[in-house]
Amino acid sequence: MDTPQAPAAPDPAATAAAQSAANKDTAIAQYGLNATNQNTPTGSLSYKQIGTWSDGTPRYEATTSLNSGEQSVYDTGLQTRQNVAGIGRDQSARIASLLGTPVDLSNEATESRLMELGSKRLDPRFARESDALETNLINRGIRPGSKAYDTMRTQFDQGKNDAYNQLLLTGRGQAVQEALTERNQPINEITALMGNSQVSQPNFTSTPSPGVAPTDVIGAQQQSLNQQNVGYQGALSQNNAMMSGLFGLGGAGLGGWAQGGFKTSDARAKENITRVGQTDKGLPIYTYSYKGNGGLMEMGVMAQDLVERGSDAVAVQDNGLMAVDYGRVAEVA
Repeated sequence: MDTPQAPAAPDPAATAAAQSAANKDTAIAQYGLNATNQNTPTGSLSYKQIGTWSDGTPRYEATTSLNSGEQSVYDTGLQTRQNVAGIGRDQSARIASLLGTPVDLSNEATESRLMELGSKRLDPRFARESDALETNLINRGIRPGSKAYDTMRTQFDQGKNDAYNQLLLTGRGQAVQEALTERNQPINEITALMGNSQVSQPNFTSTPSPGVAPTDVIGAQQQSLNQQNVGYQGALSQNNAMMSGLFGLGGAGLGGWAQGGFKTSDARAKENITRVGQTDKGLPIYTYSYKGNGGLMEMGVMAQDLVERGSDAVAVQDNGLMAVDYGRVAEVA
């Protein structure tokens, strides 16, 4: 039997590996429990295993399916967006020409624009009013070429000029706004078409997350050691105490068992002898009780084994029994 040794500490690498394996197995089991197929009035969500990763962990995929009605609505919306995207693509070709044409907001250009707008609105009105004036003058007997006729025509023409002047004075802001609107409106429409046709980001189903607590391998191992009363620290202390007691025995404090630093260790004085191990050099170690000592168990060596090794740590006592100097046993052990 080998020498009583301090117990080996638990292997941290092996313990960590066992804990990691337990964690992985727990995560796989939890994922399988969470990956539950679902059916709703609008569609379904299903999971299936599609293989394994390089370490053997299962790989899954989630598939979302719409019912026939929802699928039709989705396809229609998709086609609508495609149509809008096509229009936006075609109209976007105009942006270069639109932006390449500068907007002229000078006084000359603005007044020209105002006169163009005013002619369309005011000229028909003044034409009607001029005809009405002519009819009124003739009905009143006022003929062309007369002073009264020329005076009425002059007043009418002054009112017409005043109306156009007022248009030029007050209509500049409106003319500028209309010019900018005419320029910007096509660009805004094209931008809106392009914006409404942007690709939508897909909505992915949330991956089931493991939630089961993994097996506490480390805790179980420690608890087992504690229950057996062979936890690493306890066993180490026990071993140190045993070796200290075995090789630290001297003459002091041994009472009648010791003579001159020696302690009786003759096999003939002992009973209930059991070999429990050996030292690094092969010296046997026993548990035993001394005859007539009430069966009190002790641990130590046998003088006979030291004699066989030629050790001078053995002496013969007056009663003929051999004693051992435990302070020198370590030299042999």
